Amino acid sequence: MVPAALVLNAGSSSLKFGVFVRGEDGAPQRLYQGLAEGLGGAPHLCIRDRAGTVLADERPDAQASYGHEAALLQIAEWLSTHRGEHRLAAVGHRVVHGGMAYAAPVRIDDAVLEELERLVPLAPLHQPHNLEPIRIVRRRFPNLPQVACFDTAFHRGQPEIAQLFALPAEVSRRGVRRYGFHGLSYAYIASVLGAASPALAEGRVVAAHLGNGASLCALDRGRSIATTMGFSALDGLPMGTRCGSLDAGAVFYLLREMGLTPDQAERMLYTRSGLLGVSGLSNDMRILRAHAATHPGARTAIDLFVYRIGRELGSLVAALGGIDGIVFTGGIGEHDAATRAEVLRGAAWAGFRLDEAANAAGGSRITRGEGPQAFVIPTDEEAMIARGMHAVLDEARQPAQ
Repeated sequence: MVPAALVLNAGSSSLKFGVFVRGEDGAPQRLYQGLAEGLGGAPHLCIRDRAGTVLADERPDAQASYGHEAALLQIAEWLSTHRGEHRLAAVGHRVVHGGMAYAAPVRIDDAVLEELERLVPLAPLHQPHNLEPIRIVRRRFPNLPQVACFDTAFHRGQPEIAQLFALPAEVSRRGVRRYGFHGLSYAYIASVLGAASPALAEGRVVAAHLGNGASLCALDRGRSIATTMGFSALDGLPMGTRCGSLDAGAVFYLLREMGLTPDQAERMLYTRSGLLGVSGLSNDMRILRAHAATHPGARTAIDLFVYRIGRELGSLVAALGGIDGIVFTGGIGEHDAATRAEVLRGAAWAGFRLDEAANAAGGSRITRGEGPQAFVIPTDEEAMIARGMHAVLDEARQPAQ
């Protein structure tokens, strides 16, 4: 039997997954990918093969009890009947926060899980959902090894000065510092950039992960040296429903003058702000683009998103000491030619010259001339998790020296 690895990425009401085997070159190869969404409400499970062909499209009875555990068990049952020559050998998880302790993937045991649970206050809207499938697998499939791969880990190598806030030292020691997120996406981009442009892989690049969650990362020869997200995934660029950078004094105003509780303020900043809050219409860039000509809020939300990207881009160019290229990735970055064009026109000061035809066609390189270059590279966080999981398990199998 050929060992296969299950990769899980859990959200509050969804469970995204992939199944991978090793290719002849040792790199992960995807067998299946799927999404269980609407958990706790109207659940829907869709599974596709590596070519995108739908293999399962199921809508279990809508019930509040159909949550992550029911979805995971249904996925496991489906895999058991479609495994062929494959056997499930390990499970890898996307975990948003690894704190200062974890700068690389780690095999999960009692001590690791306890440490990750202590990090919940640093990512209260993400970490609990990431950890729930870990506990489910430990309970239901106790013999399966599990590996955690962290969104923060890629940024742990940043200069210390880039990770600090100007706060009292005792506050920093309590963990209030810049962590950065989307690290799995940026690590993947750094790992494949050389195939698109060997020169850029050794140069100064700003990677733009633009989607419902959005951030930028400054890469110097493939290493993170600065990023727009900080202590939480709320910081930096405006996002689908998150506000991005906000003067801390505005939070005090929400609490004192508007009478919001901390929980209400948190929900506003995470779920009612960003593109949704500014537009009053939607957090979906496709909908905003469709209504931009007739809906003032939609146009304002788009313009603010692009403006903030330009502002943050300038700060990262300063951190890099110059720029050789931009890489667009994520749902908006990969599919919205209009946003890419607006960002690059705004970055003409840095020497970017947009290739209108290549950008409209969704080409890989979307700039012309000899100056800084822009590329569109689809990200693959699940493949990055599979790589990390394989590395951890391979190391565990090495004989002691």
